Amino acid sequence: MPTRFKGYMGRMLRIDLTTRQVSEYPITDEQRELYLGGKVMAARILADLITGPVDPFGPENVVVVTTGPLTGTGAPMTSRFNVSTISPLTGLLTSSNCGGSFGLHLKKAGCDGLVITGRAESPVWVEITEGGVRFHDAAQLWGLTTGATQAALPPRTGKLVIGPAGENRVRYASLASDERMAARAGVGAVFGAKNLKALVAHGRLAVPVADPERVKSLHKGWTQDLRSHPITGNQLPRLGTAGLLSMMQTHRMLATRNFSRGRFDQFDAVSGETLAEEHLVHNGGCTGCPVHCGREVYLPEEPSAAGQAGGPAAADVGAAAVWTAGGSEGAGAETIGQATPELAEPGRTRRKVKGPELETLVLLGPNLENADLNEIIRWNYQLDELGMDSISTGGTIAFAMELNEKGLWENGLRFGEVRNLPQLFDDIAHRRGIGDLLAEGSRRLAQRFGGMGFAMQVKGLELPAYEPRAAVGQGLGYAVSNRGGCHLNAGYLAVLEGLGLEMDPHTPRAKAALTILMQDLMEAISAAGNCLFSSYNVFPAALLNRPNGWLTRAVNRVLPWLGGPVALLHRMRWLPVHLPGLPVTRSLAAVTGMRMDLGRLKAIGERGYNLERLVNTRLGVTAADDDLPERLKSVEQVPGDPRTRVPLEPMKRQYYRLRGWTPDGVPTPALLRRLRIQ
Repeated sequence: MPTRFKGYMGRMLRIDLTTRQVSEYPITDEQRELYLGGKVMAARILADLITGPVDPFGPENVVVVTTGPLTGTGAPMTSRFNVSTISPLTGLLTSSNCGGSFGLHLKKAGCDGLVITGRAESPVWVEITEGGVRFHDAAQLWGLTTGATQAALPPRTGKLVIGPAGENRVRYASLASDERMAARAGVGAVFGAKNLKALVAHGRLAVPVADPERVKSLHKGWTQDLRSHPITGNQLPRLGTAGLLSMMQTHRMLATRNFSRGRFDQFDAVSGETLAEEHLVHNGGCTGCPVHCGREVYLPEEPSAAGQAGGPAAADVGAAAVWTAGGSEGAGAETIGQATPELAEPGRTRRKVKGPELETLVLLGPNLENADLNEIIRWNYQLDELGMDSISTGGTIAFAMELNEKGLWENGLRFGEVRNLPQLFDDIAHRRGIGDLLAEGSRRLAQRFGGMGFAMQVKGLELPAYEPRAAVGQGLGYAVSNRGGCHLNAGYLAVLEGLGLEMDPHTPRAKAALTILMQDLMEAISAAGNCLFSSYNVFPAALLNRPNGWLTRAVNRVLPWLGGPVALLHRMRWLPVHLPGLPVTRSLAAVTGMRMDLGRLKAIGERGYNLERLVNTRLGVTAADDDLPERLKSVEQVPGDPRTRVPLEPMKRQYYRLRGWTPDGVPTPALLRRLRIQ
């Protein structure tokens, strides 16, 4: 529907794959003010369309692809788009965010988003342009890896594709746009179930803005602030997300041996520093991002002695995924003899590929008791090409290793023995042998073989790299997260508990209030179209640059006592201010023409979080599902220190009370009225 607000293209398309009918999905300006865009708008759409349990693999499931109003406006860190659906891994509403170029091209095609229903009779790829939507036969693309699929599609377009894992409905299959992944909770498997191999978007439309001169000035200053901040201007460009690994080791936060420990003796072999010193070619990043936290590395030519690939299937993955050198998609080939003669004989070529992020390094490294960085680089590339979430892959395999160790499932998998993993990854993606069982995820394995107490998942989604017994606020966030075991939807309190500031990581004090505040702000920032890393600038540089300074130490001591003030802030309805470290509010006002300030931004995030919870209660979620594996609640990480367990229940009760939920975790009618959720 046409809109008086700028930053939007004013068109949301509904695509029925069964009938191949395309229509406009109505979005009002009131909804734009209440839900903004991205995952929050997607939650509104799914709440309207999903009124009870659905089969995630059935034609009745809905996929919503949304952009934010800042996407395509030149605002820094805004080449983001969101994919929401009902997850085949959790059975709940899930969202997965991606930094590939598809969202930018979708807006150039005149669309703010897509609502996809039904199921195609045979494999298709769908093309979205300014002039409309076309359906194409995808039979020749079926079976290709994500890289080969993108190479076969029209150049200079935005692409969102699945690989073999999505086609075979691996419950944690991912989507790829360029070399970026929308990876979590099986969004790629839903595409596969719908016989949807790819979405392609292209056009030449410009995103309108309300105040062009103001927008230009704000975005220039915002970029300068990002480049001067110690995290976005130094740590992330220098080491990427992998720079956190050494800090996590120090704070016992490094998931090791299926979360049985928080430290790994050989951590340095897979650290961000080692990745930068021995493998980094140069920094990469999402389109238009000034931070460039991505790593670009050379793909090791041969497996090391610790990880010999087993069989031709694993080798075929790499061969099928070669993209044309110099092409517009992904990484090409480079003559090593010219640029880095020490790496190969003159004239030989090696591919440059996206390097592994923190989660991949940890879940395929210490959590499997593997210290071979070369192998992790190869596996990261292979999993991206297969279209498979590396977090859930690593978590599920670690659980299977412990099941084998305890005699609950004899599967031949052992910690530290990783030579056959490339073949196993391929078997999972094609559902061969034990790969068919592993493709179901750790919760379903536990339901079949036992061991639920050490299956490292929440609501069916495998936990990321942060060991919560060393950061109990992060543990609370895992438990109450709408998406399940997710560090971002959890509120990422680990950044206050050791990975930025250093408040007491074991006290439950203030953790519920701070979790809610962080969750709401991060939901809203994502809805705007921003990368969540842009929120790091909220933390003053003076605190981060002087971790042992008197001011930083004072802040760390005070934080556990701020539960009351933060709770009061949560209840406030009117906050007509802009935070210096959060330029997104001023940018939204200048781009859209909406009234926007901190209070309105936070309300959008709170509205989105509660709306997702409301949908999940329709799908059967109760307080019993807001839980952690028993190992994390009952087993001391440091023997003899009872503080090194997650005291979940008292924090959860406080969280429900501050959220305005019932004791069973349901948003109250009064809360829904206040948030204007109909």
